Amino acid sequence: MKIVLPGGSGQVGTLLARAFVADGHEVVVLSRDPSSAPWRTVRWDARTVGGWAAELEGADAVINLAGRSVNCRYNQANRRAILESRVDSTRAVGQAIVRCAAPPRVWLQASTATIYAHRFDAPNDEATGILGAGEDAPDTWKFSIEVAQAWEAALMEADTPRTRKVALRSAMVMSPDRGGIFDVLLGLVRRGLGGPAGSGRQYVSWVHEADFVRALYWLMERGEVEGAVNVSSRNPLPYADFMRALREAWGTRIGLPAAEWMLEIGTWLMRTETELVLKSRRVVPGRLLEAGFEFQFPHWPEAARDLVTRWRG
Repeated sequence: MKIVLPGGSGQVGTLLARAFVADGHEVVVLSRDPSSAPWRTVRWDARTVGGWAAELEGADAVINLAGRSVNCRYNQANRRAILESRVDSTRAVGQAIVRCAAPPRVWLQASTATIYAHRFDAPNDEATGILGAGEDAPDTWKFSIEVAQAWEAALMEADTPRTRKVALRSAMVMSPDRGGIFDVLLGLVRRGLGGPAGSGRQYVSWVHEADFVRALYWLMERGEVEGAVNVSSRNPLPYADFMRALREAWGTRIGLPAAEWMLEIGTWLMRTETELVLKSRRVVPGRLLEAGFEFQFPHWPEAARDLVTRWRG
């Protein structure tokens, strides 16, 4: 296949491109800063249709991952950049597809599991999950959900009748790559800081990189699947249990806890937000499971051991 990856120069794009190239597919990454990656990269501005749009002609799939990192403080400038980078790039991809004589068969558009409400009582699947933040949610949490909803709205507004559209409500993708979320969490464990954060009851939704890649292949092949799809493990677990399993995989018992006031200070110093740690993201892949998708790593302890072994390697 020919697979085009707008915004594919980050961690998730890199692991996808690596997997697709290893399987013999043609990969084209659209980036604002083309690099010397072992696959072809083409420059785009992630806002307007330009010469890059020719890469979509006759492509089998486009997987749009573009969007400014949310690992920052949510000040006015960053909020505008987070929102506009997602909505503008999605609209640009949609406009480019409309102009194609032979458009891609499928458009997989990045979204986020953060679109669901903070909850402990029950998991959020696509059919019964609660969307929105609730009146009592912090302002930053409301902002994240508003961004997710605007992101998906930009996808659905695109008039692409010959291209199937899927919104990827993805959980945190765990891979051993340096700088990724797993590397950050393991860094806490290695420093003796990987204990409960806040109450430790908040759920962590995650997906092993192997299952993430397999799920995207599955979605590319299943011509009847459209709309929102949760891409996550079927077994989210509370943060305290999640970090305990990671400590065990690393081989340490020490994990100092962090109270909410400590997290506020720490995230302020690191120029990020506590939402990334404290929001309970209890998300399950209802549509994947109903269709018979089988996970290679359905449980976090086994996934953590695999990732630790590969990180060490």
